[in-house]
Amino acid sequence: MLSALVIGMDATALNVALPTLAADLHATTGDLQWIVDAYMVPFAALMLPAGAIGDRFGRRRLLLAGLVAFGIASVFATFATSTGTLVAARALMGAGGAVIMPLSTSILPVIFGARERGRAIAVFTAAMALGLPLGPIVGGYLLDHFWWGSIFLVNIPVIVVAAVAATVFIPESRDPAAPRTDVPGALLSVTGLAALVYGVIEAPARGWGDVRVLAGLAAGVVLLAVLVRVEARTRRPMLDLGLFRSRVFVWGAVGAAFVSLGMSGVLFVVPQHLQAVLGHDAFGTGLRMIPMVAGLMLGGLAGERLTARLGLRLVMPAGLVVLAAGFGLGAMTSMSSGYGFVAAWLAVLGAGVGLAMVPAMDGVLATLPEERSGAGSATLQTVRQVGGALGVAALGSVLSAAYASGLPEGSPEAAGDSIAAAAVLAARTGDAALLYAAREAFLSGMDLVLLVCGAASALAAVLVAAFLPGSTAEGGKTAESGHELTTAR
Repeated sequence: MLSALVIGMDATALNVALPTLAADLHATTGDLQWIVDAYMVPFAALMLPAGAIGDRFGRRRLLLAGLVAFGIASVFATFATSTGTLVAARALMGAGGAVIMPLSTSILPVIFGARERGRAIAVFTAAMALGLPLGPIVGGYLLDHFWWGSIFLVNIPVIVVAAVAATVFIPESRDPAAPRTDVPGALLSVTGLAALVYGVIEAPARGWGDVRVLAGLAAGVVLLAVLVRVEARTRRPMLDLGLFRSRVFVWGAVGAAFVSLGMSGVLFVVPQHLQAVLGHDAFGTGLRMIPMVAGLMLGGLAGERLTARLGLRLVMPAGLVVLAAGFGLGAMTSMSSGYGFVAAWLAVLGAGVGLAMVPAMDGVLATLPEERSGAGSATLQTVRQVGGALGVAALGSVLSAAYASGLPEGSPEAAGDSIAAAAVLAARTGDAALLYAAREAFLSGMDLVLLVCGAASALAAVLVAAFLPGSTAEGGKTAESGHELTTAR
């Protein structure tokens, strides 16, 4: 839980500090983008080999290594004096996070049985979600009272406690029959995912037709296609393609990816709305995201109990329907809507995330053979991460296009870059009409993004209800999963 908390908190705390970094380090827009992207690329690319290596050498051991790497990188980031140093530190943090995420997930099905696993996943998911508003809250306070490096320094005590607790309380587990590391599979997965994610995260800024974006996407698709072909011929592959013969794993992962896409959309647009449209600072924005976390906690606990009674096939689509309803409410936000309305639909969204995500992860983890839980968890988390990255890129493009088209003709060119740029320009020139028009244009774009997320969630609900196998009441275990996994093995 602490491992998940520190990753969630670090991700959003950095966003609060970007304006300060631009001023103190004389960072350009491109520098700021690389400070963010340097973390995302290794985070997505290294999860698959990290999970497989954990199965072989010990999951607790590798989790501790990931925490140490994340802690060392946090120290370097704290005292960085140039953008180059900070970018390197962020890349190391991404590598550490790529180890922490799948290994902390893979330990859950090893430690907890079917009766406890759902509750453990609910707590784990809530911890990650709690880190999202905690980042701006803690980061905003630290930036108000200390220097920008303190937002990274705050990671250290959490990491120390997590490492000590993992050493004392988590038993070591590994696959005793694990073969040598699948080097071709590891290289193909790292390079393929790195290229794909690079292309995806560069697309909103450079445009989907940019040569570098197209080259990254094409290289990623080709390398991942070669990876599948190579792994299909490997005796003990790093990527267990047999998992994809299980409909529980496939549709549970698809549902989790759609939820991640929706969450990415919310975290992309709502903080901007709270700050640029409603006028709250970073600290206040973090506080006002708490209804979503509260809804997620309640939805997660309810999802764990309902899945035990009703089964995964009923509960997971129901969660996606609640999520779609939350997005639908959010898409009705207008210029006259106060925070009370926003808090209400954020709470509904959170409940939908918890109700869908916890059963999805529980169902997927239940299909994993214990000796391969690291590789299986890494596969699940990679699907979620790529889904989230694709979501941010696609939804970012939708928001940018809607915002730019919503501005009145004759607006300054700088105002078209973002709502934040328009707010700065309006404050400098005293142009209240420009600020109102920019806020109205952004709100139209946000409503469109939320509508797209709602439609995607509804589509996911239909697909999961149609294709997920029927389930028994016990822990959401499907009637077909045992046969499918036996065949896969």
